[in-house]
This record gives sequence, C-alpha cells and structure tokens, in this order.
Amino acid sequence: MTFHHLPSRREALIGAGSLFAWSQMPRLARAEGRDPRLLAIVLRGALDGLGAVAPIGDPDWISLRGDRALVLDGKPPALPLDGFFALNPAMPNLHRLYKAQQAAIVHATATPYRERSHFDGQDVLESGMARPGTVDTGWLNRALVALASDGQVDLRGSRALGVGSVTPLVVRGRAPVLSWVPQRLLPASDDTQARLLDLYRHTDPRLAAALDARIRLAALGPTGTSDTSMPEGAPLAAPGIAGVRAYFAEAAGTAARFLAKPDGPRVGAVGFVGWDTHINEGAASGQLANLLGALDGALAAIETNMGDAWRETVVAVMTEFGRTARINGTNGTDHGTGTVAFLAGGALRGGRVIADWPGLKSAQLYEGRDLKPTTDLRAVLKGLLRDHLRVDERVLASTVFPDSTDVAPITGLVG
Repeated sequence: MTFHHLPSRREALIGAGSLFAWSQMPRLARAEGRDPRLLAIVLRGALDGLGAVAPIGDPDWISLRGDRALVLDGKPPALPLDGFFALNPAMPNLHRLYKAQQAAIVHATATPYRERSHFDGQDVLESGMARPGTVDTGWLNRALVALASDGQVDLRGSRALGVGSVTPLVVRGRAPVLSWVPQRLLPASDDTQARLLDLYRHTDPRLAAALDARIRLAALGPTGTSDTSMPEGAPLAAPGIAGVRAYFAEAAGTAARFLAKPDGPRVGAVGFVGWDTHINEGAASGQLANLLGALDGALAAIETNMGDAWRETVVAVMTEFGRTARINGTNGTDHGTGTVAFLAGGALRGGRVIADWPGLKSAQLYEGRDLKPTTDLRAVLKGLLRDHLRVDERVLASTVFPDSTDVAPITGLVG
C-alpha cells in the first residue's frame, strides 16, 4: 500500500523493515582492545523451527512429518550438522559458517510468551518483558541506556535520525537511535500497518486517523483487500521471492556497511516479514525454502560487507514463536511455541547446536501440538549481551529483562 497523499517526510516513515542502531559502543570493550558489533534480525510471522533445522536423529521425526520431513537423502538433501540435526538445504552459507565454527543454532527455544498472537508475541520478543503490553521500550535500548548510566559509553556525538519505517520496539527508548530504510520496499503487511497505527496513535493522532481511514478505504476495493498486500500464508510467486531476496540482501548488507565503519553504529536491528506459513509451507522446495534462502543470502551479505569487522560481529536471528509440529490440512503449519534461533559471526564459538531436546512423541509435545521449548531465548540474549557487549549481569536481570532472575545467561557463546 502506498500513501501518495501524505507529506513526504511522513511518507518516508512507511515501509516493511529497516536498520536501527546506536552509534556508540562500550568503553570497557574498547579498553580491552575489542570493537564488538551485534546485529539482531527479527523474523516476523513465526518460524517453523523443525522445517529450518530438522531433528533427523529423533526416532519420531519421519512419522511426525512423513514425506515432508527433511532428511539427509532427500530431494534436495538436508545439510548435516552434528549427527542429530540437519539444516534446511536452502541455507548453504549458514552451513559453511557452521563448519567454520562461525555459526551456531539454538533449538527448542522460545520467549516466555505462551499464546499465539503475532502482535503480542513480537511485543514480548522485542520488549524483553515476560508479558505483552507492559512497556513501550525494548531490551536492546534499555541495555544501551544501562551502559551509558554506568559510564561505559561515550555519548558525545550521539545522533538520532528518523528516516525509514516505524522503529521496532526492540530499540525504542531513551537511547538515541539511527534509522535507515532500503530504497527497495516490500508491500506493507497487515502487521506493519497495525504497528504504524499503534505508533501514531501515541505520537501523532491526526496522522493515525488519516492512516486508519486510508487502510479502511483500500479494504473496500474489488478484492476486499489492499492491491499490494500479500494474504497471510500465500505462496510467493517467483518474481515475489526475487524481490524478497533483493530486499533482504540490501537491508542486511547496508546494515553491515553501517556497522563496519570506524565511526559507525555498533548495535542494530533489522526486521524481515513474511514468515507466517499457514498454507503450502514447502520446507524443502517451497515458500519456507525460498524465505530461508533469502535469509541465507542476507547473512552472506552481512559477512561480505562487514569485512575485517566480521571477526568481532555477532548476528542473532530470532522470531516471536514457532509453529505446530505437525503439518496442517493445507500443507502448512499453524502458530506454535518452540522454534530455533540462528547465531552467526566471527566472534562466536560456533559449530554446534545448543539444545535440550524435548522429543517429538505426542506426550512430549507442548499442549500435544508444538515443539516444547526447553531453552529460554532470554538466556541466549543475556549471554550475548554480557559476554560480547559487557552488559552487567545484574542489570540484565533487573532492567534489560525484568522478571528473569531465574534465567541464567548461557555462557561460552562468544570466543
């Protein structure tokens, strides 16, 4: 959907995803002779973790997914990881990084959220809170504010720039924010439109009213939906996925160029939409495979554009929740719970799958339908923030991820 009637300044605020970063870094890390970078990638729509990383060693895997189960002798064959897990064949770049010990996978992970609303799930993922709707700031922003208050960040020369799509919750807050949006935009999804409305209702009620009216007007068209919006779960046609690949690569590659600059940002976040695969998921050669291939290309663009800074970089890829363990009646998967998180970067101690595997028997599934989460995603993020950026562990439990004192950071994620 486009909004040609809006002023150009505001028009620039509408898009599908962008980079958000703070332009300073911890003094402590710099004093150690380090210059760490952290890029968070949020996959909006909920990722099928079993379709991304298959538990080929689980005796119940084949019976669970039948001929749609990724296997080592499949067409195409899954990429072996550690003997128990195998990676989706659409991700050869991530597989290469894994073998070079520059990528790791966390399986059967989730936030504390246990319902199945995208909006609430993303709120919990990005706010770092245990429940949705609690705060209007994000865990990454609060981590940076804590660093500033501890005197570990030099705030001189900090800057704020608001060009691009709506700022993700993960970086909203008191810390200054730089934002950027690719020239190539994907159509605004229903989720993006809802986020825009929520933002403007708090900051610009008149613009919110105009945007709401325009959305309602577009919905009255011949098809009952916006001309440019893709229905949830609809397969992407070839030209569509080509555009998605180009968008992912441009957004991620430009993010890397920002982070690689000597005077550039050191922390950022990118959001990628389209992961709600209710219909014709196609883990091996369909919609999900196409999306994972686009994500794999984005990771390659980050590695290339980071240059020498790649060795001090961590990329964390996460989503709001997983999808059902079984395939549904429309050859897709519905909203679930446990999923995977991808970690990549030269600063990682990679080459491993981190998992307390829960099993796939019906009695072992969460509520009899989902992969049971056994690793709290906050433990992963705490481990990265503590050991990579040097955020104080007490601050992580009290301010960055409140109500998480019982969630210990995972140690040894970075070298």
